[in-house]
Amino acid sequence: MRRTTSGPQDHRGTGEAEAWALPSLREPRYSQSLERGLAILGCFTQQRPVLGIADIADELGMSRSTTHRYATTLLALGYLEQGISRKYRLSLKVADLGMSALSSTDLAEHARPHLQALREESSSTVSLAILDGADILCIDRIESPRRPPMRAGSDLTRGTRLPAYCTAMGKVLLAALAEDDLRSALSETQLIKRGPNTITTKKGLRAALDEVREEGFAVSDEELARGLIAIACPVRSEGGQPLAAMGISADSGMISMQELQSELGPHLLAAADRLSSRFGHRRRYARDRLLKPMP
Repeated sequence: MRRTTSGPQDHRGTGEAEAWALPSLREPRYSQSLERGLAILGCFTQQRPVLGIADIADELGMSRSTTHRYATTLLALGYLEQGISRKYRLSLKVADLGMSALSSTDLAEHARPHLQALREESSSTVSLAILDGADILCIDRIESPRRPPMRAGSDLTRGTRLPAYCTAMGKVLLAALAEDDLRSALSETQLIKRGPNTITTKKGLRAALDEVREEGFAVSDEELARGLIAIACPVRSEGGQPLAAMGISADSGMISMQELQSELGPHLLAAADRLSSRFGHRRRYARDRLLKPMP
């Protein structure tokens, strides 16, 4: 932004009041190339997530050669992905930009009322986390009113990190990564046995992540610690990219894994839907998914 002194006089001071204004389109420093690049990213919507060069060119009124040049640049920078059909879609790197914006407005602040409602509905511990490398970072958590035995991972608080591979929220977020990013995250991960059912092979973890993509949610059945079970689903942006994961955790002595999914799963899904809608997302998959326990 630039400052201008063309605004009204401020008679409370000794000089003119300085107002702030957006740059004019005639401003010499205005970048038309940047404008066109951002306009291309803006063409992708929830209704039209995949576009070809002709689609983008027609929508923006640009030539196809110019559109192809900008799209190639965005592809090289990692903001677009190209499928077998040679058409384009937004990459998760765009979600990273959105995540930075959300950080400035505090994602946890937006999520807090939804977490509070979920905790009241489920009488269980509820959490919200984002992915940071091969770990999840807890950005909010509300404890259950019950007092289950203390277990490893049950003392998770805001700012705490846990390995993604053995947590429900972590598996939700790992499953959303592009292949290169997933390979990078797995290269940083030692699959150490932490609970009775911890997945300790990369082949097994990849199979579990495939199942998460298929079902739209993840579970952790004593993978982080004995007796600790959890279920999680994504909080999504308008374009469908996961911004965070919302989860419910409980003690297996108080509720079974099947009951966690069938009885509390619908409450979790509804809460994540409500928060996702805050960011413009609308559900595209069946609501009864969480009613069916994973095999």
